Amino acid sequence: MSEIDRLWEFLQRLTPLSRSCLLSELERLELCGIDMPGSSDIQSKLRAEFRKDGSTLARASNPSRYFFAPLERFLIDGAPEHANAGRISRNTLTPIWEWICRDLLPTMARDYIKAITDQTDANNPKEAMKIASGFQTKVVKVLENTLASSDGEEISRAKLGQYTASRTAFDDVIKILHVLRSHDALMKFNAKLPERIGKLDDSQVAKVTVLLDVIRKSHPNALPFAITLVARRLQTYWHLIRLATKPAASKSATDVAATPYAMAVSMVLDQLDDRRLALRVALKHNRVLVARDLLADIYDTEYSLKVRIDEIEQSDWGVRLQQLMDAIAALVAAEVSRFPVNVGHILGSRRLRSNQSLAGRLTYLAWKGRDAVTDGAAVFRKLIGQT
Repeated sequence: MSEIDRLWEFLQRLTPLSRSCLLSELERLELCGIDMPGSSDIQSKLRAEFRKDGSTLARASNPSRYFFAPLERFLIDGAPEHANAGRISRNTLTPIWEWICRDLLPTMARDYIKAITDQTDANNPKEAMKIASGFQTKVVKVLENTLASSDGEEISRAKLGQYTASRTAFDDVIKILHVLRSHDALMKFNAKLPERIGKLDDSQVAKVTVLLDVIRKSHPNALPFAITLVARRLQTYWHLIRLATKPAASKSATDVAATPYAMAVSMVLDQLDDRRLALRVALKHNRVLVARDLLADIYDTEYSLKVRIDEIEQSDWGVRLQQLMDAIAALVAAEVSRFPVNVGHILGSRRLRSNQSLAGRLTYLAWKGRDAVTDGAAVFRKLIGQT
């Protein structure tokens, strides 16, 4: 019997929930760039058990699926270790659910699981949703009471740490709390958004801002999730920065950072980081065409951030952007270096940077010309006002 077979025999003695938690942990480590010997074989066996439909999402049990249903629009499949404002890592749900069931509310959780199971067996999803809503309310109240003190927070972190090594799992608990508390308001906000936003132009920014203002005033902790709902409707995700740049007094990074929705810029950088991770995975599995499309999107985002926010290089956003682009450049360089110098590589093509084309340069000059006219008009109005 091989070592993998012996390990698998041991894993079969664990509960299905524990094996599902292990799968989430192994995938989390892989996304973080940590390779463990034999991990691929174990992941394949676990996926065969929990993901027989071939999807990339864990087949959650009915009780946890109903409980986490309000989070669905905010879940991502990326590594939880990097910033994800307004989004929650799907990989942390299994350990968080195990923590809720075993430590936070063990008795109530057992009652909830039985009640949900009875309703799903009876094919009564509406009643199951009501039961889930009631349990969500109980969890919210217990979390609020538990996390109200530093001791309660420390104990919760330690207990949760028994189910996952993720440093950000506790942050996701806080996010879950915010979403559950403001779920109704977020769904009303979501219903008022356009089905699809092809371009977040001035008129769209004005309409969306009015809706965001309501959330910002009534549920400030839910604001990142409201912006995430906007991002889901965008055809081009970096357009999100216009929520911050449009109301700014100028294009300077300082003025943009002073706007109510400046976090949109950081959220675009979060998504750029997602694409960096996706690029690394694509290259690892030799999916060069996927990597090409990701890289083109990354370059467009970098270009747009630099064009639409002046002096971004001197800001915290610019520092983070440069770190991301350096990491991406290292990935591309490592891939291209695998081929002889005289053999061109698709990832080294200048065509991936559409902004370097003639049309891209003309667009850049047009933007700069428009900015100069706008800035000049602002200075002229200021001078007139002083006379």
